Amino acid sequence: MNTKGNKFGRYAAPTGAEAEVEPGSRGRVLRNLKGITRKSAMDKLEFEALVRVQEKYLNLIEPTTFFTAKLIRTMHRDWLGKIYGWAGKYRTVEMTKGEFTWPPAYLVEQNMGIFESTILKNKTPCQPGTIARIAFDIAEVHAEFF
Repeated sequence: MNTKGNKFGRYAAPTGAEAEVEPGSRGRVLRNLKGITRKSAMDKLEFEALVRVQEKYLNLIEPTTFFTAKLIRTMHRDWLGKIYGWAGKYRTVEMTKGEFTWPPAYLVEQNMGIFESTILKNKTPCQPGTIARIAFDIAEVHAEFF
């Protein structure tokens, strides 16, 4: 395999919808449903979509809401579904950001099932308690999710 110019060195570059870049974006913007090629425009669009979906879920999520893998996928689709065709689906490509590498794609669905049956089942809905315990629970959910 010719790896000249391949930023992934001797390994194959990721393939699949989530790894494709928008033509004309100089490799800086993922392929998207809007044809956006400028990173600043995509950052703005994603941020505005995030604000909208946060407002929506602030009205939908109740103190009795149990978070599930399905709900998380739905939230992701609601956030990015008008921008990316893969939003709300489990990823199929390997991902890194800086020096951090996410778990392998083939384990995502299994890991989300474990996350749902353990952490989410035990930590949602959020239960009354001391600020320290609530902060710990929120931090644990956040850390395990990311």
